Amino acid sequence: MSIGIVSTGVYIPDRFITGKEIAEESGIPEDIIAEKMGIKSKPVPGAEDHTAKMGVKAARQAFSNCSLDPKDIDIVIYIGEEHKEYPLWTAAIKTQEELGCTNAWAFDVALRCGTTIMAMKVAKSLMLTDPDINCVLLAGGYRNGDFIRYDNPRTRFMYNLGAGGAAMILQKGHEENVVLESSIMTDGSFSEDVVVVGGGTKHPMSVDVLNNNQYQLDVLDPGGMKQRLEEKSMKNFLKVIRKALSKSGYSESDIDYLAILHMKRSAHQYVLQQLSLNDHQSIYLEDYGHIGQMDQILSLELALKDGKINNGDIVVFVSAGIGYAWGATVIKWGIE
Repeated sequence: MSIGIVSTGVYIPDRFITGKEIAEESGIPEDIIAEKMGIKSKPVPGAEDHTAKMGVKAARQAFSNCSLDPKDIDIVIYIGEEHKEYPLWTAAIKTQEELGCTNAWAFDVALRCGTTIMAMKVAKSLMLTDPDINCVLLAGGYRNGDFIRYDNPRTRFMYNLGAGGAAMILQKGHEENVVLESSIMTDGSFSEDVVVVGGGTKHPMSVDVLNNNQYQLDVLDPGGMKQRLEEKSMKNFLKVIRKALSKSGYSESDIDYLAILHMKRSAHQYVLQQLSLNDHQSIYLEDYGHIGQMDQILSLELALKDGKINNGDIVVFVSAGIGYAWGATVIKWGIE
């Protein structure tokens, strides 16, 4: 039984910050921001661009792009960030209510920037094993840039964090845009490298937490993390891509388009080179930065708009999330 992508939607805030502005705030030369870090601009949230709300806006766009109705949805899975409207809150249930998915039940999932790929695997598994689940909506938003201070050099690799929402509707028996196999791996040796120190049970919110900026993202061991990531990160990117392809009956030579998260330009080019892909077979999100787990859906929509994906193409979603997690999913685009 095939599981196919019926529709997607993306919401991008109207307001952007430029690489020049980031350079001014961080003290890093503008050419380094633009060329090495790969940030020409990125969206930042407006006053009403709340996390789950951006996912709702993207979901409405997804419904407008297809013939399905919110009442056709059996499950709503929130794929956005934990940083949302309220600290302790099930955003999927609010999403369900806002969209009118009255026949669905809902839950949240989280794997940082790997959430979309993980949620696609979960949704597919649920539909294949439960006869009552035929249509699943994935939706969520991202605005972790709220946790970045440009005067903290330890977090400079996260200066690209932007804001936005994305959504995807998956349906059992849909013979178009078929979701094939996934590969996901995690490495707990990185689990406490990137954290917001204050606000949890270890360091509850307090005046000291606020005064010491411990409510912002920080890297506790930047040197150690850099060394360990250099040893593993690119290898694991390639490993999950190749394993997902192999499980799907393909190899890297079959890739037509790679929907990859935003990262520094040299890392992006390295992955393409290792897979023998050219620039036309991917999009470098330098005009958007990194919108977390929304990057793959955004990249897909941009590629379709640019004519980079055609009927029968093999599309690979690939991501990485702090923690650390790597994941890839293979999609056979169009109709067989």
